Amino acid sequence: MSNTDFHKTHNFRRKRLLQNHDTLVQWIQQILNIMVVVVSLVGLTYWRDGFIGAHYRAMLAFAVLVMIITYHMFGVLRRFDSVLGGIQHLARAWGVVIIVLAWVAFLTKTSEEYSRQVIVYWAFLSFVLQSLVFLLTYEGYKIYRIKYRERIPALIIGTGTVAKHLASSISNNIWLNDKIVGVINYGDDQDNKWQLDYPPLLGTEADLDEIVEKYGIRRVYVALPFHLIRHIKDVQDLLIDSNLDLVWAPDIFEFRLLNHSVREVAGVPLLNLNETPLMAGGPAFMKSVMDKTVALLAILTLSPILIVFSLLVKCTSSGPIIFKQVRDGWDGKKFYVYKFRSMFVHTPDTVVKQATKGDARITRVGAFMRKTSIDELPQLFNVLEGSMSLVGPRPHAVSHNEYYSDKVRAYLARHRIKPGMTGLAQINGLRGETETLDLMSRRVELDLEYISNWSPLLDLKILFLTPFALFSKKAY
Repeated sequence: MSNTDFHKTHNFRRKRLLQNHDTLVQWIQQILNIMVVVVSLVGLTYWRDGFIGAHYRAMLAFAVLVMIITYHMFGVLRRFDSVLGGIQHLARAWGVVIIVLAWVAFLTKTSEEYSRQVIVYWAFLSFVLQSLVFLLTYEGYKIYRIKYRERIPALIIGTGTVAKHLASSISNNIWLNDKIVGVINYGDDQDNKWQLDYPPLLGTEADLDEIVEKYGIRRVYVALPFHLIRHIKDVQDLLIDSNLDLVWAPDIFEFRLLNHSVREVAGVPLLNLNETPLMAGGPAFMKSVMDKTVALLAILTLSPILIVFSLLVKCTSSGPIIFKQVRDGWDGKKFYVYKFRSMFVHTPDTVVKQATKGDARITRVGAFMRKTSIDELPQLFNVLEGSMSLVGPRPHAVSHNEYYSDKVRAYLARHRIKPGMTGLAQINGLRGETETLDLMSRRVELDLEYISNWSPLLDLKILFLTPFALFSKKAY
């Protein structure tokens, strides 16, 4: 079969399948965001200097460009279910814009040209005004939708988990114009009993034509479990002439998802079930810049502590100051993790044994360092060289990985991101020894939650909370 015949037979689409459905509200919000950022900086510079200098104009043009890219990347203009959700995304994206501007000013050695007072006021005022823009557009559209916009009668086929999630989410989302009038059961999906009062259960697939006509249905969501996926084409064939929209909602809740996303290649939708959030592009660059900058500043700031404990380790027990051990890193790449040596030099066991309370191998200085996590400070050099991150799943010994990989579900998925000096598990009390499989399972669960929900703001939150977790009794 020739390529031409192949494409004709399979009726490949030239139109993009995943379309960006930008609304007028989103365009208005984007324009107003840019306006308040520009006007606030112009106003502040005139207030301080009486004019806006060329360096401020250049910064403003660059800031607008970074805003457009970053806001799209962070989904700031998406339609959120709540004001708080939208403002949280706005805060993350605006924070990244400020960090990028500061980093560029540092690299180009132009930071001294700008008034710190103007920049601080501008950053704060712009965020407040953008939040106000979001609040006004959100509430304005909410009023418009309730009072003036016609609702689209919609029906859900299926009574499983994804159907319940759709029914609840669509009904509570002010941005969606659908009104779910009911759901129907399909085939042997009878095991999923519909227990919600609203929307009501209207019948089964045998009643589909009658329900569509009776309620004037204009949109149908097919939310069947995967074991009924073969019936989706039957539903489409049945409704193809009914002059309504047919939407397929794949039941992804059956999978253990890890930072999932949807994309498209040549008109074919691709659903990423497991994906690292930091493989390449803006997010990876952003995290790398923050890691290396903070690590370098921390090394310079903490250098007296590093020197003091280097001397203490050397003077109180024989052996090297720095302990190096092979660990599994990002995507399974091995690297040497650095620590201050906290144990007496001994012949290592075949299987690395976790330190426990009262462990005779630990030196007196080592016990203090492990309790306060000072022994982990040399990992700042791991961060600087790029083998680790400030925040991420803690790197376990290779033998521990081999032991737990077949005992804890999705254990090795922790390596889909760089290991970190601290992480979500650590600030939730899971530092040090994990005595049971349940504790290790909980640690892995938190690590995967971090990977699925990574953001610069989450990193900053974990770094802020880490000092409060350092004195946990779990660290030996």
